[in-house]
Amino acid sequence: MTRKPKLAVWKFASCDGCQLSLLDCEDELLAVAGAVEIAYFPEASRAIRKGPYDLSLVEGSITTPHDAERIHKVRRASKVLVTIGACATAGGIQALRNFSNVEDFVKTVYANPAYVQTLRKSTAISDHVPVDFELRGCPINKTQLLEVLSAFLNGRRPVTPPHSVCVECKLHGIVCVMVAHGTPCLGGVTHAGCGAICPAYQRGCYGCFGPQEVPNTAALSRHFRSEGVAAKRVVQMFRGFNAYAEPFRKESEAQEPRGESGDRG
Repeated sequence: MTRKPKLAVWKFASCDGCQLSLLDCEDELLAVAGAVEIAYFPEASRAIRKGPYDLSLVEGSITTPHDAERIHKVRRASKVLVTIGACATAGGIQALRNFSNVEDFVKTVYANPAYVQTLRKSTAISDHVPVDFELRGCPINKTQLLEVLSAFLNGRRPVTPPHSVCVECKLHGIVCVMVAHGTPCLGGVTHAGCGAICPAYQRGCYGCFGPQEVPNTAALSRHFRSEGVAAKRVVQMFRGFNAYAEPFRKESEAQEPRGESGDRG
């Protein structure tokens, strides 16, 4: 009898939304469960089987010394390691702390800061161990997740769209919110995957799927500024769910206001 590949799903600092995307596959989940042995997935089952694991999906960022050690154990136990979601691929929304002094937050929030063990920064999994593939999103697209599972179980590279949200708008016949309404939008520099849901409701893209492969963030910032968007607002736009993804981080730092005031949504 052929052994089923062992699948493990791990959680670090995160909201569990990307793990729930797997459970949200509904009918497709039955096929996944039939093709693999779900050996470790506390979100879905109390059953735990020892590794090594053929494929590990990792959600969440590294924010504590304990997790910085644990991710190495996960890597050693995994033949293939795939990170899922903005937290695992870019540090997540919690990486906003990276632009300030985390000790100030700890002293403000906790009555006994001495008991809190945390790292100075929230970082992506790839900053600590080798990663075989990164699946972006906040949360991830469940169809893309199924593609990743299928690809690695069949020994091929996953095929996910390399284009930007702007292309998704065109594919769905959505009018450009920047051109039609002057609404600031990150769609031109953001990886596709959401189906352009925000522009579909006449709202600018928030960059949930992180920077596309070759984002021209500087050109987009210049356009925002030429349209009267304050530098502070431009910084805020790049500092969202993927604030510490390198292209977004560098652009937000380049746009730090120097004595400017005013804002525009």
